[in-house]
Amino acid sequence: MIRLDGVEKTWRTRRGDLVRAVEDVTLHVEPNEFVTLVGPSGCGKSTLLKLVAGLTPATRGAIHVRDQPVREPFADVGFVFQQPVLLPWRSVLDNVLFSAEMLGLEPRQYRKTALDLLELTGLSGFETKYPRELSGGMQQRVAICRALLPDPSLLLMDEPFGALDAMTREEMSLELLRIWEERRKTILFVTHSIPEAILLADRVVVMTPRPGRIARVLDVGLPRPRTMELEFDPRFKAVSDEVRALIFARRVAAR
Repeated sequence: MIRLDGVEKTWRTRRGDLVRAVEDVTLHVEPNEFVTLVGPSGCGKSTLLKLVAGLTPATRGAIHVRDQPVREPFADVGFVFQQPVLLPWRSVLDNVLFSAEMLGLEPRQYRKTALDLLELTGLSGFETKYPRELSGGMQQRVAICRALLPDPSLLLMDEPFGALDAMTREEMSLELLRIWEERRKTILFVTHSIPEAILLADRVVVMTPRPGRIARVLDVGLPRPRTMELEFDPRFKAVSDEVRALIFARRVAAR
């Protein structure tokens, strides 16, 4: 589904300095696979998502989605940001339908789909509410519905639960797992939370400090469906310890 081969991204600052965000990244993601990216702040996780989405070009290397080279944004992808980025003057339903408008589609034809997604995420009855009337978790649900409306085969999620409190974050993680079980999208998910990365993923990609490289890709290998109780499983702890060891060792080496 996704293929990155020797990808590098270098930025030029306002002062003219070159900053290498990611370097020599090679990663293949299979259809319907749930892959999480974890690593220290500034290691290029979000940059990789933008590269896959075609929001910014790679400096070097090749990126393909479904065997097609990525050179610009494309329609068959949903993007969920850390903040919901909802339009405050539009209702919940109209915020979800906004993704159809952005793609040049007729929103009225997607009304039933939008209502079905709101029901799927527990937001039935809130169609006419406005973002200010919703909790943070509910706003993020609306953002997920908006990303899913055109039925993309690929979902890119950039720390979507990072701004939520711990309990809401756990609730949203389980909600996302439930949606993924029903919809079976390919998901590439960025997080700073090691437990979240393991709970959600088929594989966890551990990245090094900038310039971001892949330190290791770990198979989670835990049964599905998953619940929060899985964190007490010795197998969960073993993967968590390995991720922590990789990140900590890299941080020490970078000092």
